[in-house]
Amino acid sequence: MTESHKSERIRPLVQVIGEVPASTGPKAKVALVRGPVVMTANALNNEAVPALGLAYVAGFLRAHGYDPLFLDGIAEGLNRTYPLDNYPGYWAQGLTIDEIVARIPEDTEVIGFSVMFSGEWPVQRDLIRAVRIRFPHAFLVGGGEHITALTEYSIRDSGLDACVLGEGEFTFYRLLEARSAGEDLSVVGSIAYLDAEGRFVVTSEPTRVRDIDNIPWPWWPEGYLEGFWTAGKSYGVQTARDMPMMISRGCPFQCTFCSNPRMWTTRYSLRAVDDVIAEMKHYIAHYGATAFQLYDLTAIVKKDWAVDLCQRMIDEGIAVKWSLPSGTRSEALDEEVLTLLRQTGCNYLVYAPESGSPRTLERIKKKISLDKLTESALIAKKVGLVIRCNLIIGFPHETRRDVFDTVRYGLYLAFKGADEVSINIFSPYPGSELFRELDEAGRMIVNDGYFLSLTSLNSDYTRFNPLTFNTNMGAAELALYRITFMLGNYIVGYLRHPSRIWRTIRNAFLGKGTSTTVLEHRLKDAMARRRARKQAERG
Repeated sequence: MTESHKSERIRPLVQVIGEVPASTGPKAKVALVRGPVVMTANALNNEAVPALGLAYVAGFLRAHGYDPLFLDGIAEGLNRTYPLDNYPGYWAQGLTIDEIVARIPEDTEVIGFSVMFSGEWPVQRDLIRAVRIRFPHAFLVGGGEHITALTEYSIRDSGLDACVLGEGEFTFYRLLEARSAGEDLSVVGSIAYLDAEGRFVVTSEPTRVRDIDNIPWPWWPEGYLEGFWTAGKSYGVQTARDMPMMISRGCPFQCTFCSNPRMWTTRYSLRAVDDVIAEMKHYIAHYGATAFQLYDLTAIVKKDWAVDLCQRMIDEGIAVKWSLPSGTRSEALDEEVLTLLRQTGCNYLVYAPESGSPRTLERIKKKISLDKLTESALIAKKVGLVIRCNLIIGFPHETRRDVFDTVRYGLYLAFKGADEVSINIFSPYPGSELFRELDEAGRMIVNDGYFLSLTSLNSDYTRFNPLTFNTNMGAAELALYRITFMLGNYIVGYLRHPSRIWRTIRNAFLGKGTSTTVLEHRLKDAMARRRARKQAERG
């Protein structure tokens, strides 16, 4: 298998603040680092997936003359789990902090850390601190969703030298070039740091790349993806060789529970269909990809674009599976589009209604019509798609009536044929409007316990003491609703469609197939981790 990036067709990349400057001077030795997955022993949802964001940054740097080390502490320790002694009840999957630090070359000058999930911050912070001890003179940079949402907190808590806000490719490159030229950090947009007096400085708010078709494709180190495929890891449903992709960036909506407006602003950019098709064909030819998994926040918003993509896949003979496991909206998913999705191999589609309560939908600014989303979901089942619907209960304002409206809606979807209906408990994620409101009201205590609760809240369904900010229902009551009605959704679905029972036994427990749903995939993952853990204990 070969390395991939499209440096051979780079054109000037334009960001809101201007063009990419020409690279000058010697190139710093750079390491791009991701720490281990953090989970509880009984977690189902927290899993190891390829580091797409890190791969995009690596691809951009390589296209501009750098040769960064790609050090993914998850990829080098798949299915290897161990307890985190500093955080009782929590485990990690991947390399230990000491092992990651030992793999960074002695002459590394700049070390960039990908910190996407706030639930993993205590462990990522410990990693950054450990790196600082071994590399006292290296320049340490953090980026990702968590860093962008809680920038000053992250710098002061970890000792980072600078933080990249929002999209990382251009900004991190510009930061490297400024350091090489001896320029002051203040000339670099979309970063934050502490000045000589310890004052927190933000050079500008996150900016957005205008022409995302000029961003180099992700760069994957030799053998990196094969490790995930061999271990049976993927973001959504599993096939033999699942390829992560993004066809868009950002989301035009402003849901109050989502950190998207802080990380991406509300600018929504779709890639050119030609570029998407070219990347797909490249992955089939060079990696033998059997499926594409779209990591997009909101993949399908424009019907004409979706129809064009599907028609081009048919015309180009791209005959592999593809899926949308992140959750998408339904406005553009009418019968014409859904039929095309099915014809082109789409094997898994996730809807994100979030709530079955009209009152809640209005309060969280989820601008959807439940009737239209339900109609789209039922059409998706009619044309033969496997679908999932994501729901949330326990928003701060909700009453039991709101929760029961959501539960009833979930059971209805399951009865009508939805393959999976997930119910999670609201989490106030940093960077979201609801987090800010709770913080301003004095209801947030941001500490390690809060961060770790984000990891366990909706990945470990055995816990009946989740963090909650609902004043009408306690944590145990919400946990009981979640587990009872989530099980009810699956029971209804399996009883209505008995063939699913044997399918899940075959795929998840007997290991005779890949996976048709995320539940089957996560059950396989959990059993693989347990087998690896027992083997390690024996040997």
